[in-house]
Amino acid sequence: MTTALKVKTSSLPGSRLALEVGVPAGRCKASYEAAVDRLSRSVRLPGFRKGRVPKPVLLQQIGPLRVKASALEDLVDSVLRDAVEQEKVEVLGQPSLSGNFEELLEKFDPAKELVVTLEMDVAPTPTLKSTKGLSAEAESVAYDPARVDELLDQSRRQLATLVPVSDRAAAMGDVAVVSFSGVFSDDKSAIEGGSANGLDVELEEGRMISGFVEGVVGMKPGDKKDVDCQFPDDYPEETCRGRKALFSISLDELKGRELPALDDAFAQQASDKKTLSELREDLESRLKQDAEQRQKNNRHEALLKALVDQLEVELPESLIKEEINSLLQETAAQMAQQGMDVKKLFTPETVQNLAQASRGEATERLQRSLALKALAKAEGISVADKDLEAKIKEVSAGFSDTNKIDPQRLRDAVAEDLLRETLLSWLEENAKLTMVDPASEDKPAKASKAKSSKAKAEKEPAAEGQAKAKPAAKTSKSKTKAAE
Repeated sequence: MTTALKVKTSSLPGSRLALEVGVPAGRCKASYEAAVDRLSRSVRLPGFRKGRVPKPVLLQQIGPLRVKASALEDLVDSVLRDAVEQEKVEVLGQPSLSGNFEELLEKFDPAKELVVTLEMDVAPTPTLKSTKGLSAEAESVAYDPARVDELLDQSRRQLATLVPVSDRAAAMGDVAVVSFSGVFSDDKSAIEGGSANGLDVELEEGRMISGFVEGVVGMKPGDKKDVDCQFPDDYPEETCRGRKALFSISLDELKGRELPALDDAFAQQASDKKTLSELREDLESRLKQDAEQRQKNNRHEALLKALVDQLEVELPESLIKEEINSLLQETAAQMAQQGMDVKKLFTPETVQNLAQASRGEATERLQRSLALKALAKAEGISVADKDLEAKIKEVSAGFSDTNKIDPQRLRDAVAEDLLRETLLSWLEENAKLTMVDPASEDKPAKASKAKSSKAKAEKEPAAEGQAKAKPAAKTSKSKTKAAE
């Protein structure tokens, strides 16, 4: 049985802890003798059988410093494990010596007690200045009936028939078949990848770099024209960013769109609905649900922000790095799903830049998680076992093969989501939330007790109503320096 260590703990900034450990002389000597024994078994010396090298000879050949260093390495590792276990410390990341190993080695005398100071990140203890009476302001989201017609028009454009046009100039909404070549305006050098022949270009805002589509509009088939363009400051190719360019463009062919009639036949072609009326009702229902969900997300965003404002916690660096790593893994997974070569794209430099750019988001995610954890503790909020079991059963029903699911991981994930929803519902009942009309933020809507979930939706998924919509034309996938 290991003798209890003499440990003195002291808190450090950044949710770190220092453990000053007094290591008994007997343990120091035992570690030194073990190092001698270990080295004597591994060192080969002429005239001695392996494992039979006498101690004096061993020390003469490899030097006492190497033996002491080997003994100290093992001693520090074992002392660290025992001290953490004895003090019941929840360590994050890799603990380290206070000072450097060389300084400790100079002090190390196997016949005497050794004082080792270890520093480590520990789990933060979040607290809230206040939990009730929080005030927040969120932007309201209203259902816009006009969006139904907009979505129907989009779907009609996708299902339109392209017909050759020869009796008029190109207009926005057409598809132009163009050939072009480009040079930079400042030095007249050719733009790498800045030329193409017979490229289909949809004449829509944002399809190409600034000036390109606008330059094609007004041209007639057979026309040639030089067009001034501008690469955006955030263009992916660094050599092009913010530079002006001149493109020589010829309009080879022009195609216009013949839109299908807005009738039941269109509804059947564009969706799984049998009538235009059913399609309209479906789009209206989707848009209303989307607006409700986005407003709910806005409320929860506002409530979480108000809660984080009450948070008092020091975030350990190891926890931030762990969260950054999670964000990078999520990004890599998303890129892989889109068919991108993650190994090729994630160079060491890219990873470093992404990590730096993700630090703010990682910190915010941690703060929100810890604020909710502190709220649960302060108000004694938890999830009932029956609710957890019911939700697990509901979620499991959606899996085609439950044998591939780790039951504990599923349980933990469901429990976390349920607790979050429970905490947000509690906040809604105990916080004052003012809904603000985005069109007139100086006129707050009536204050109310908030009621609902999660982060702000950035895009409405209304296009889901166009389930079977087909592309109007096969636009060339050739990447050129004119396309954004």
